[in-house]
This record gives sequence, structure tokens and C-alpha cells, in this order.
Amino acid sequence: EVLFLCTGNSCRSQMAEGFARAHWPQGWSARSAGIETHGMNPFALQVMAEAGIDLANHYSKTVDDLGEDYRPDLVVTVCGHADETCPTFPGAPKVVHQGFDDPPRLAADLEGEARLAIYRRVRDEIESYVLGLPQSTNL
Repeated sequence: EVLFLCTGNSCRSQMAEGFARAHWPQGWSARSAGIETHGMNPFALQVMAEAGIDLANHYSKTVDDLGEDYRPDLVVTVCGHADETCPTFPGAPKVVHQGFDDPPRLAADLEGEARLAIYRRVRDEIESYVLGLPQSTNL
């Protein structure tokens, strides 16, 4: 199993989990979590729905919410803060960092289509990365 880890589990890690669940081959699974919880980002939900991925049943959760026995095979940190503060996991899984821009920060002063353009760009970058992960990783 792959864990996508971000600061607040509200946007980037949720997008990654959504694409993984929708497109990865059988036998591959994914979850997402945060160092803390920030709730689900409504703009992330919107742009993922545009891509055909429904995150309406997702919720923001921490690593602790996954349970003390949770053992991912691979941890992918998708933001710098998560990379710097990544917790340790039983079994010492492989940890890789693939940072993506933070849409809420970049779009904070924008509205409408300009705001959504940032979210869409990052969504598409995450999709490309996630779709290539099973071929580039030996799990």
C-alpha cells in the first residue's frame, strides 16, 4: 500500500489518493493522511470532480487515524512540510518526496477561473505522477 502524506490532508494528498484508487492496477492500493487535519478543500473537490474523480466521501485524517498497526509499503510526501516532519512507521517503509505546489497558498488572493486554474494545474501534475508510480516503483 502507498500512503500519500501532506500537511493537512485537504488537497494534494487527497487528489493523489483519488487518482490512485481510480486508475491503479489490481493489487495496488493507496490511502492519504496528513500531519494534521485541515478539512477537505472545496476547490480540490471541484477540480477532481471535473476529472471524473469523486472525493465527496473522503475526509481529512492524520496518520494516527490510520491506526497504530498501519504499515504502508511506500510513503510519498507531496509537500515540503510533510517531507520535513514525516513520522516513522513500523517496518520502515520506503519514503520518497515528490513535492507539488500548494494550491490554497498560490490561489489565496485569486477568484473564479484564475483560482481554479492553479488547482487544475496541480491536479494534472499529481495525476501524471500517480499514474506513473506503479511502473516506476518496485513494491
